Amino acid sequence: MNHPISLQSILKLPAFFLVLCVSLHGGPVRADWPEFRGPEKQGVIAADLPVEWSPKQKIVWRQELPGQGWSSPVVVGKNIYLTAAIPTSDSGFKLSLLLVDGESGKLSEPVMIFEQPSDAPKIHKKNSHASPTPAFDGQHLYLHFGHQGSACCKLDGSVVWRNASLAYPPVHGNGGSPVVVGNHLIFTRDGGTLSKITALDKNTGSVAWEMERGVDAPKQFSFCTPLLIQVAGQDQLIVPGSNVVQSINPATGKEYWRVQYTGYSVIPRPIYESGLVFVSTSYDQASLLAIDPTGQGDVTQSHVKWTTKSGAPHTPSLVGNGGNVFMVSDKGVASCLDAKTGQERWKKRLGGEFSASLLLAGDKLYAFNEAGVCSVLKQTEAEPETLATNDLSERTLASPAVIEKDLLVRTAAALYRIGH
Repeated sequence: MNHPISLQSILKLPAFFLVLCVSLHGGPVRADWPEFRGPEKQGVIAADLPVEWSPKQKIVWRQELPGQGWSSPVVVGKNIYLTAAIPTSDSGFKLSLLLVDGESGKLSEPVMIFEQPSDAPKIHKKNSHASPTPAFDGQHLYLHFGHQGSACCKLDGSVVWRNASLAYPPVHGNGGSPVVVGNHLIFTRDGGTLSKITALDKNTGSVAWEMERGVDAPKQFSFCTPLLIQVAGQDQLIVPGSNVVQSINPATGKEYWRVQYTGYSVIPRPIYESGLVFVSTSYDQASLLAIDPTGQGDVTQSHVKWTTKSGAPHTPSLVGNGGNVFMVSDKGVASCLDAKTGQERWKKRLGGEFSASLLLAGDKLYAFNEAGVCSVLKQTEAEPETLATNDLSERTLASPAVIEKDLLVRTAAALYRIGH
């Protein structure tokens, strides 16, 4: 006998059950924080987040995490997903998916995606073997471990496919996060002797297209996460790398335009603000480039509107909002620039060293340094007001995420949910 189900009874179901049901039936699922830097892909969110906290105040929960990893959290409904490299007895690692209950902080049994042997290439002291952030497309999670491989999982952690066939010689390990555009999972492969952009069929994991960067770069390794923008109704995927940033068609890999510069080990994700693309050239001397994305071909001489070296970051990604570009240098100097002209509006020394990307929530800027200290700055017409300086006293290189109106902060040892 069939029993009708009322809307009221459906709404009483647990959030995870609703997410799982929609996923199983093939429909899209809304995610609060679906990829690196959130729903807008640029670290900007309209949310009233906590301002003040300490290790003993405003902590909803603190969950110890196994292994090592600097991937940021991804949030789908009430559930949180991260990756970690869990050491094995033979000095290798289990490259794993972690599932955390957002309400209780309870950690489920890790799901091993790849087994990394003990003789895997060494990484930089500030890196991990699980640094790229997962991406969620409304149905599946996509995991990326750089030269170790990529995978697709369901929300319960079961593996749909794996692809470990695209190994290349890395320098300092993995870093750049993948993006999902249409039917493709796209990521960079900028290593010791390889400089490519690769797209996998997101349904099967097979290679859909690959693009050689075609640039002369003595040091080819970089770790950037691409950014999808729309210009005049056309999708452009902005993909920085060593000595070049390229705009490509995400469906085919065809290049629209490129800007050449001098820089390698490029880490910050680009942002798009006031009609301009902003790219940091990272090492050795970071420059910030403001690029008009309406050109064709090599537009190095024609479409770079302004550049600056003052305060440009090697590692933390920027944020843009309301005609402003906010950034923090690796040495802890925060600044705000006019997006159109590059004119400096304010500069403020925060202290410490920085790797985590900035987060802008409403009019509040959140800047986490590597020691776990977060400066919360309120934006004003002139120099910002420091609302709080919060110290978790744990090493923090991962970029923060948001669940509902709470902060998620990953440290070297744990994941925090910080609430009101």
